[in-house]
Parts: sequence; C-alpha cells; structure tokens
Amino acid sequence: MILVFVHGWSVTSTATYGGLPDALVQQAALTAPGLPLTVAHIHLGSYISFHDAITMADLVRALDQALRDTLLPPGAPAGMPLPDFSCVTHSTGGPVVREWVSRLYDDGTGLRRPPLRHLVMLAPANHGSPLATLGKERVGRIRAFFDGVEPGERILDWLALGSADQWRLNGRWQEYEPTAVDLYPAVLTGQTIDGHFYDFLNSYLAEEGSDGVVRVAGANLNCLFLTLVETAATVANPHPHFDGRPAAVLGLDGGPRPPWPPLAFGVIPDASHAGDRLGIMGSVTLQNAATKPVVAEILRCLQVDSPATYAACTAALAHLTDATQQAVAQAKPHEGQRHSQLVFRVRDDQGDAVNDFDLYLLGGPDYSPDDLPQGFFVDRQRNSVSPNCLVYYLDYDVMARLPDERFGLRVQARPAADGFVGYVPVEFHTDGAGLAIALRPNETTYVDVVLKRHVDRAVFRLAPVTAPLEDLRDRPPSGADVDTP
Repeated sequence: MILVFVHGWSVTSTATYGGLPDALVQQAALTAPGLPLTVAHIHLGSYISFHDAITMADLVRALDQALRDTLLPPGAPAGMPLPDFSCVTHSTGGPVVREWVSRLYDDGTGLRRPPLRHLVMLAPANHGSPLATLGKERVGRIRAFFDGVEPGERILDWLALGSADQWRLNGRWQEYEPTAVDLYPAVLTGQTIDGHFYDFLNSYLAEEGSDGVVRVAGANLNCLFLTLVETAATVANPHPHFDGRPAAVLGLDGGPRPPWPPLAFGVIPDASHAGDRLGIMGSVTLQNAATKPVVAEILRCLQVDSPATYAACTAALAHLTDATQQAVAQAKPHEGQRHSQLVFRVRDDQGDAVNDFDLYLLGGPDYSPDDLPQGFFVDRQRNSVSPNCLVYYLDYDVMARLPDERFGLRVQARPAADGFVGYVPVEFHTDGAGLAIALRPNETTYVDVVLKRHVDRAVFRLAPVTAPLEDLRDRPPSGADVDTP
C-alpha cells in the first residue's frame, strides 16, 4: 500500500508528523503483516508561499501535481492515471484532499472512482475552526494551529465557521456514497486540551468538546442538512416573549439529509490537536507506538477493503468514541462532553442573502427561549465574509434534557414587513419529531432558512392617465402583498 501523508496548512517541515509514519510501518509489520506500507510525503509547504492570494483551488492543483510527481514514474506521459494509494492527513490537510476528490472526480452527476482508497483524517477542520475568525496575525501566533507561520487570508476564509465553501463541499459530500467507489474515509480526532498551548486571552484554545483547535463536531464528517422554508401557515399561540407577534411557519423541505452509509468517526483518548506531548500525530514515536491508540486505529482503517469491513470499522470507532467520552465525563463531571454545532444561513425566496436578523433558539412545551435548559449555550460566531451565516455551538447533553425533546427556532429579519418590503417573523418547531431531527451529538447541522420577501402592492401601481395628480412621496403601504410569480 502506498501511504501518502498530507499535513495541515502552513506547515514547513515533515517534522510535524513526529514519528507517526515510521511507527505505522513498524506496527503494521508487527500487528498487520498483510499490510506492507510504502510511505510518501507530500510537501505542501514546497508549493505554498503563504500569500493571501492562495486559494483552496490553488492547493488542489498543487496537490494533484505533487501526487503525479511523487507517485508516477519519471517521464510518465500526460494523462497517465495515478496508481491506487491511501492517505493520512492532519488538520487542514483533510479538507484539502476532500476538495481534490470533489473537484477532480465528481462529474456533476456523482462521484466516480478515484485512485484514493483510504482517507484517514486526523483532527480535520471539515466544518472549520473557531480560531479562524481571530484574524491572520493572531492565528499565526498560535503554535497549536499554525506552528508560528502566518496563514494566508483566503485559506482562513475557507476555515472560518459557516463559510460558503464549507456549505458547498460538505453539501456535495452528502450526495456521495464513498464505499460504492471503493473510497473509505475515516475521521479520528481528540478531545483533550494541552495546557502547554493555553492562551488566557483566547478561550477557544481550551473550549469544551474540542482538541484546542478543532471541535469534535467540526471534525466529524457525519452531518445533517436541513432546508426550512416559510409557508402560508402561522404558529399558534405566539409567546409573550415576542410581544405576542404571530409568526409564520418554517416547514421542512424534504426532511433532514444525513450521509449514507454512516461515515467512520472516532474520538481518540488523551489526544490534542498538536504538540509532542499530546498531539494526535506529533506525540507518536517509535518507542510509544504500541501504546498510542491512534496508531492502532489508523491501521484498523487502512485494513478496510469492503463495505462490510467498513461498517465494522465504523461500529468499532463509535464504541471507542463512547468509551472515550464517558471516561472524560467521569474525570470532569462538570464539563459537557458531547456537543452539537448549528450552522444557519438565512436568505429569501429571491435567492438574496438576508444579513440583518435576530435568531432565537426555542424549547419547552411552549417553544420559548425562556424554557431552554440552563448551561446549553457555549458559543456563537457570525461569518465575517458571509454575514447571513451564523454558527451556534451547544452542549448536546444539556439540550437533551428538554421536555419531550421539543426544540425550535425563531427568526426575525429586517426590515420588518410593516412597510413596503420586508420579512415577517418565522418559527420552526420539531412538533414531537424529537431533537434528532436537528441536533445530533458530536455533529454539525447545516440549516438553510428561506424567508419570503414580502412586497407591498403599493410599491408599483398603474393608474389611468386621466386620474388626478398624486404626490407619490406620501403614498402609504397598502397592506397587501403582491402575488409571487
């Protein structure tokens, strides 16, 4: 098996891998003799000058060239297909390889068979990192993330929570069935904070449910997509919290879309994002390889060779995740262990972004923000490039205490629909369907909210030329909407 290592963004030396490549070769010979490994390193740093102009598409082209230069024989003719290989990535390397798969092997109707057989992603920022919004200079000083090298602005835009590129890539991967084309992706991430990297001015480096850089829910490739569309119906019994203003119903358009089959995901015990003490990759040596769970789990993933063995691997990693998180819960009973991430995008039925809005989460029998359980909320971020995208980070185990798991949301966008144009308040209720329709532990849910843009008939009116002259500046709204064509 050809095993390619692809590191994260802004790494300048293969020393970032620690002893992991050699440890895998050693342990494969000892525990999986039928899995001989040939290791190849793809030095992304050789192709990237850390300029702000570098985009993810640029990385994909550079990666493809690097694969051809490394895996094909010298003088290979143009267009010669790559040999089958497997890949271990770290951090941003995961999204880079997934972009490569999507851009080069998706013909618009589905995924055709790529040469990539196994994609084992260590602590990947599949749904971004909360650190990316801090800005280039501040993030560049965080050793746990960028090893002291300033990142490019365009890559930070990709990594920012709720970015348009994450919507696109993760939405496309929802349509794939990787095992049908002999591609076996797996995510292994940690949930331990390395105090060596702690910054008292930056709470994200010690955030619950993360490895200090990437949230568990932000790494997991399993995710949900919901589309909520405003209907003509109205919510019964508006809550006094909103001054009794009635709200239109947000209805599910087609139901939630989870990936199928479920994708392999495991939380590794005692693993942080980076570093030679706890880093999921950098702390592995030849001397400790036999006692490092991540080594054994990578080898488990690399031995998958069919949909059946992939399902068995997925189940084993789910068991590992449960055991890891239960152990952490016992050690830190006052800290939430399972979290969920909600990524909201608000737009109208004309396809335009709605940037000015308030979004409230609702719970309890009356679907009120006052009835949400204490301690459910951890963090929120608005995407600076796409301000119509808002990300909430919640303690799932606290949210699961909701009576009957009743959960919902209310959106009030501006301008309000009491003038010539605007939006009415809208609400979504699970209505007995259960919390799982919108929230799942250790996962991200993308929620696309589509509002009706209400246009008053007085915005444009035709009158007979013989009608008396009228000062149009004083014309009030008629209170009646135009019919949407």
